[in-house]
Amino acid sequence: MAFGLFKKKEESKTTSNDGFLHLKVKEVIKETDDAISIHFEQPAQGDIEYKAGQFFTIIADVDGKEVRRAYSVCSSPFVDPNPAVTVKRVEGGVMSNYLNDNLSGGETLKVMSPIGNFTTDFSATNSRELVLFGGGSGITPLMSIAKSALDQEPNTKITLVYANRGADSIIFKSTLEQMQQDDRFSVVHVLENESDSLKAHSGYLTQEVIDTVLADKELPKVECFVCGPGPMMDIAINGLGAAGVPSDKVHKESFVSTASEEDAVSDEIVAREVTIIYDDEEYKYTVEPGETILEKGLDEDIDLPFSCQSGLCTACRGKCLSGKVKMTEDEGLSEAELDEGYVLPCVSHPLTDDIVIEIG
Repeated sequence: MAFGLFKKKEESKTTSNDGFLHLKVKEVIKETDDAISIHFEQPAQGDIEYKAGQFFTIIADVDGKEVRRAYSVCSSPFVDPNPAVTVKRVEGGVMSNYLNDNLSGGETLKVMSPIGNFTTDFSATNSRELVLFGGGSGITPLMSIAKSALDQEPNTKITLVYANRGADSIIFKSTLEQMQQDDRFSVVHVLENESDSLKAHSGYLTQEVIDTVLADKELPKVECFVCGPGPMMDIAINGLGAAGVPSDKVHKESFVSTASEEDAVSDEIVAREVTIIYDDEEYKYTVEPGETILEKGLDEDIDLPFSCQSGLCTACRGKCLSGKVKMTEDEGLSEAELDEGYVLPCVSHPLTDDIVIEIG
């Protein structure tokens, strides 16, 4: 049975007075040794509106500090009665480890309303060849899109190319096996470590794998979605271009952790003073290695705008009037915005001593 995309009760609101969703956790499902799926109960005021492939921003107090992290939905608004996100543990990750170690059913999480452009419009009249490339936890939004397409587009075929280290790290393994009972859906596994129990390409995603996947497809009908680690995405995007898939038919979303999640910053990043102009006020503070410009500003009690802290939503966007920053993620910005000097403070580190960023 298909569930409606927007099942909100008439004239009702799902957000509380503080502007956030306060969602009760229905259950926590352990997908692998280092990944969980969090299924939320629908609010009493009305069901949550979201699109397949979007993400929720979860807000939690961890060791006395408010932390925000964005996690893509793995559920389908057409199929699943409850929205769900998947969280994979990141080495040194503040939020991912906190949720994996502590969260259980019955608790309530503070969540921002779902946003994101890594989605597509579904129609029963569509006849597409959807080819989804995922690596690791990049499967999450692709699962949402795949389930939705299977439910809403009877003439569409879906192929998932899924890269992992080994068979034991495959998220949604049993669900994917069930989905393959529908002959419109198939999975091509790519595993770094060979598996005796699972048919898979050995090693990494390659041009050969991409060409093989596309060999039996009608190219004009092909539409691709790519999500995962940067190197895998580069191979997929370059390989699709080489195979003749037009760039406007390739949609991408990076899964990149910020420095605060991995504490991995370049040697060239040192402590530097930055100037932030916001609400006609000027603020100066020093950003240390391992901090982003936004994080330090929040620590200084400056009420800067932000949401996902992952460089995806652009809520913190500002224009760099002087100096140069290093962004660990810029997918949220268009080429025109980048050319005009816009940056995302939530994933930015200062590279020069003359940085001035105007926000708002």
